[in-house]
Amino acid sequence: MSAIHNVVLVHGAFADGSGWRGVYDNLTARGYRVSIVQNPLTSLEDDVAATMRVLDRQDGPAVLVGHSWGGTVITEAGTHEKVAGLVYVSALAPDAGENTSQQYEGFAATPDFVIDVAEDGFGFLNPGTFKAGFAADATDAEAAFLRDSQVPISMSAFATPVKNAAWRDKPSWAAIATDDKAFDQAMLQHMAQRIGARITNIKASHALFLTQADAVADVIDTAARNA
Repeated sequence: MSAIHNVVLVHGAFADGSGWRGVYDNLTARGYRVSIVQNPLTSLEDDVAATMRVLDRQDGPAVLVGHSWGGTVITEAGTHEKVAGLVYVSALAPDAGENTSQQYEGFAATPDFVIDVAEDGFGFLNPGTFKAGFAADATDAEAAFLRDSQVPISMSAFATPVKNAAWRDKPSWAAIATDDKAFDQAMLQHMAQRIGARITNIKASHALFLTQADAVADVIDTAARNA
């Protein structure tokens, strides 16, 4: 068992914390104390606050893990004194002063990842392209459940810059899905390399937190042992 026994998992947009169940089961079986943040996805500030509340409850140093949009959240929330290391799971990693949308500039479009934005400014993933864009390697039943339990995100969150970049001061790891259709692969590799993350490539869709839970848990375990 590593010296760090706390892990905090942060989900991304269009999802909730239940997708982490496989990672949770794997890590708790190894003796980790795992907490799962439920982001409201109403703003960057609200998601950071939700993450900070869970970090406040940790009884010692923790590894903070973010998937997709959750990477932006942990970049800001990771400044918390209890965070010893960061794990980016096919995740965004802006620098201080940058917003999420800026991370896409100069990279290829992702035609299977289609966001339907309602009049109130909240976005859902299009149901017709959901499996192809988000969870291509999931079973039809798993993908359908993810599709039908979506949590919409306030699209304005993507335009909100982070004030701090925790990865500048804390060690980082990255688990990157090589068949990700939500982000251009070059974009994922660029973000991870820019923050100096130790990179593990995993053959999986964007939903690697669900479909390759054991491989993701291995990366988190490595971070906990070395942070």
